[in-house]
Formats: sequence, structure tokens, C-alpha cells
Amino acid sequence: MRVVITIGGSIIMKDESPEKFQEYARILTSLAKEHEIFVVVGGGKPARNYIKIARGMGASESHCDDIGIEITRLNAKLLITALKGEAYPMVPENFNEAMEYSTSNKIVVMGGTEPAHSTDAVGAILAEFVDAELLINLTSVDGLYDKDPHQHDDARMFEEVTAQQMMEFLREKEVMAGTYEFFDMTAIQMIKRSRIKTIIANGKAPENLIKVLNNEKIGTRII
Repeated sequence: MRVVITIGGSIIMKDESPEKFQEYARILTSLAKEHEIFVVVGGGKPARNYIKIARGMGASESHCDDIGIEITRLNAKLLITALKGEAYPMVPENFNEAMEYSTSNKIVVMGGTEPAHSTDAVGAILAEFVDAELLINLTSVDGLYDKDPHQHDDARMFEEVTAQQMMEFLREKEVMAGTYEFFDMTAIQMIKRSRIKTIIANGKAPENLIKVLNNEKIGTRII
């Protein structure tokens, strides 16, 4: 199965330590024995810090996005380092390069591509581009909630949601560099038009990837 996995920067860079990268490398290496794996890594706190500095100097949102993209690519390089010989050694900067690198039969790891596209959007576009069978979005909570579960004890998680419902949910969200939460509108539009099977799950435990691929009931499925 061809699978695209997006790993939120807030997950993989939470403690800014090698252990989380190594945990993911171990799981991804095991999955790559049976599946063709593409990974898109987010920027997390380091990206937000750099963006904050740039914005404080009057940089445009596009320029801030560009800075954030560079950080996602650095994070991708760290994961490639953890994966050692299991990953293609270069970070693709666009989708054609990602497809080209995949012919090596190695895990392909990338970050952002262009301004105004979150790494979740990059993952959705990549999934369509490479004709993936599954898109897995790993975030800091168990799935999609009707409100922030970190702030509301009565937040309700959706086991299933349609792409159209997701679009309505996101319509009121402000989109600025470094502030994407779950999918941005570009991502969900890609999922809707391509009918990509998509699951949002908690990435704090890398083992959840195995559960998703074993069709266990976990996270939120976009239908």
C-alpha cells in the first residue's frame, strides 16, 4: 500500500530530543517492509519562533511562510538522519522530486513546499500526486473535536466526518503563517476532490501508525 503520513511538528519536536525521531524511525522502518511510505514533517515550535521574529521585523506572511518551510525541511533532515539508510538521503522540495526519489524504494521524507500551504496541505496534495491509498495525519490529540479538548473537558471527538463538514468547520479559521491547526482549507479540498481515505490520529505514540494500518478503530476518519 502507498501511504502518506504527516507528522505534526508539535509532535516530533515537542522535547527537541533525538528519542522521538528514533521512535518514529523504528516504526516507519517496520512499516516500509510492507508499504511504500512518504512522510511530511511539520515545523513545530522552532518554526513558530523563527516566524515570530520575522513577523516582528515586519516580514510579510509569505516571507514568514518561507522561513517556516525551511524549518520543516530541517526537521525532515533530522528524521532522515534517524532513518539512516532506510530513507532517501535528500529532502524533496516539490512533488515531482518526491515521486522521483520514491523510485529508490526508500522512505521519502519532506517538509513544506510553498507559502500558504501547511504541511497538512502538502501531505494531501502529495497523496493525490502519488495516488496514495491512505493519508494519515498525526496530531497532538486523538482526532477531530468539536472544540479544543485541551481547553474544554466536554469536547466531543468525531469518529467519522465528511470532507464537507470539515470544510464548514475550517471556514471560520484564520490562516496565518505558523498557525495551522489540523487541516487548512487547501488540504481538505484536496481530500474531498480526490476521495483520499484519511485518518486523523494521535501522534504522541508512534505505534498508532501500526494501529491505523491494521484497521483498528482509532482517531477520526474523513469520509
